[in-house]
Amino acid sequence: MMQKKYDVAVILINYNSSDFTKNCIESILSKTNDLLDYQIVIVDNSSEKDDYLKLESFINHLNSPKIELIRNNINVGFGAGNMLGVHYSNAEYLAFINNDSLLVNDCLAIIIDMMKKDPSYGICGPINYKENGDFLSTIDHFASPAREFLGRKILQKINQKKYPNRKKIYTTPQKAQLISGSFMVVKTEDFNAVGGFDTNIFLYFEETDICKRLEKNGKFAYLIPDAQFIHYHGASTPQSILIKIELKISLLYVIRKHYGCFWHRLLLTHLQIQYFLKSFFKPKYWPLFKVLLVGAPLSKSLKSKQTIIKL
Repeated sequence: MMQKKYDVAVILINYNSSDFTKNCIESILSKTNDLLDYQIVIVDNSSEKDDYLKLESFINHLNSPKIELIRNNINVGFGAGNMLGVHYSNAEYLAFINNDSLLVNDCLAIIIDMMKKDPSYGICGPINYKENGDFLSTIDHFASPAREFLGRKILQKINQKKYPNRKKIYTTPQKAQLISGSFMVVKTEDFNAVGGFDTNIFLYFEETDICKRLEKNGKFAYLIPDAQFIHYHGASTPQSILIKIELKISLLYVIRKHYGCFWHRLLLTHLQIQYFLKSFFKPKYWPLFKVLLVGAPLSKSLKSKQTIIKL
């Protein structure tokens, strides 16, 4: 029997944050146009038993054939978790939405309508607001040697067309280098053509990696400001020194992958010196410096430290 094909598959990752996931699902159900045929695939990335069972009970109560919950016995991170969700999807478009998000309006229909009008719209996202109503940047510049050494403000002054102002509130679709990973819509065909997410990356900078690869195929990132959502920024990933270490590991991996060994070595040396000096004033940075000292390899990623959790 042939599996039904939907207009869009929404992929959500849950990791010990089922209350956010439940609220996100409810906002999708309440805000999305009934004319848009969609499915929701939730990948639980090895949450603790109580959190997973709470989410499972909620999904069972909804009793909807278009909502599916997949359980991972190990936390595989953002990219690999989403790739698992893609495996269970069957749709023309894919929407990767952080579970700590709430749709303000009919985001999915608005974005997909724009993408259908122009095939160069490769990966798109709505305008982003914090839970208190403050604007939150949704577009950004690629993680790159230029951004790391010069900074965003200088890049914007040098070439505003290539490096649009990420803090400006746009009222018409705006081309950008990348769209925030908190809400990304991409055509499945285009996503598959570039190989999907790089599962070597556990957390962070997935947007630079996927958007750069799509751009090479003539598929560009666009902000669609008519679509709006709320993001409880960082709620699903509490900050810690381990998260800061992960951020640097991912950054250096992406720099080496897309810009080569020279820039990787230069940035690594810069970060080693920076955090060696910083650690004298803030000892909490010593673990980060130690990881940088050995090259911040993927083997030091949180991905390699995950353990199997069976229910």
